[in-house]
Amino acid sequence: MKKFFAMAVAAAMLLSALTGCSSEPSQNSSSGEQSSSAQGIEGAVKIGMLAPLTGDVAVYGTAVRNGAMLAFEEINAQGGLQFDVEVLDEKGDVNEAINAYNKLLSNEIAALLGDVTSKPSIAVAELAAEDNMPMITATGTAADITTKGDNIFRTCFMDPTQGKVMATFAKDSLQAQKVAIMYNTSDDYSVGVATAFKEAAEAAGMQVEAYEGYGDSDKDFKAQLTTIAGKDVDALFVPDYYNKVALIIAQAREVGYDKAILGADGFDGVVGAVAEDNTAILNNVYFSNHYSTSDESETVQNFLSNYQAKYNETPNSFAALAYDTAYILKAAFEKAGSTDADAVIAALAATDYEGVTGHITFDENGDSVKDISVIEIKDGQYTLHSKVTM
Repeated sequence: MKKFFAMAVAAAMLLSALTGCSSEPSQNSSSGEQSSSAQGIEGAVKIGMLAPLTGDVAVYGTAVRNGAMLAFEEINAQGGLQFDVEVLDEKGDVNEAINAYNKLLSNEIAALLGDVTSKPSIAVAELAAEDNMPMITATGTAADITTKGDNIFRTCFMDPTQGKVMATFAKDSLQAQKVAIMYNTSDDYSVGVATAFKEAAEAAGMQVEAYEGYGDSDKDFKAQLTTIAGKDVDALFVPDYYNKVALIIAQAREVGYDKAILGADGFDGVVGAVAEDNTAILNNVYFSNHYSTSDESETVQNFLSNYQAKYNETPNSFAALAYDTAYILKAAFEKAGSTDADAVIAALAATDYEGVTGHITFDENGDSVKDISVIEIKDGQYTLHSKVTM
């Protein structure tokens, strides 16, 4: 089974650690047990980070960098294990990501945090697998990423999971009988989530009345939306990123569709893409996400406070995932007690972490097992509707 050997090594390391020295647990430790010391690590651990800091998806890369760097700064301020982080801009481009990864590799990084979006993450994962480089993406949701090697992990949940969760939500929480789907035919993320939603909706007995595609450069969606509005569906599912979604929602309301609109984590940020005097169009909108800013847990509220103090903005889910990912890496290096790749990979496989985005463990494929938050938008505010355990 994938990662069986890594789990066995992790168990052996944990047993040996019981006779060694230990350090105080971090503020984000998932239990009261002390972490094993990292006394075998000399100097700062070199971490490479890939993120699109310029280009069309820079908003996501910037959030990942900011969330991760906030965590690493906190970790370094605590004393003990230290991290030296090198961040490279891959511009949201596969070739740029490959070149940046090779540069980081030549700089002798001990682990890779990244990439951010799915296509660059897949390309880099193929190289990282060949190099046995411990790699963890905070936000890459495509199913193929972690299939590239036993050394690849992800903190977020996968695209198909979001589609299944939102189909279940439509059926159970909204009592939907008829649904429609619009998706971006040019985007793997949108296609993957739409496909999973359609399959789950049909399996649950719902009728998919429309399955409409559009191109990445499209701006006018009224033809598809008019067709959908005429079918009197109970919910419309649109898995895409918030800038595109803002246009679609506005046009949906213009053609008279006033029922539920559902989405995935790409919706995070849609409120900011709509004029303040027009946020009423976002009422009756729900989407799956990795955490909610309205979650009252102390871990979430401390993160919000610290992030807002540093960056003067509310962190989106990408920032929260990256923050958790940095602490997961810290725990892995402490448990490994060295920068040996096999030891770090084994420690990552044994992750059991309570963070901002929930309680996180990894399955045999390196995919996270965690709760999914369903967010409802009310009067221009994101609110936590419910949590779904997968």
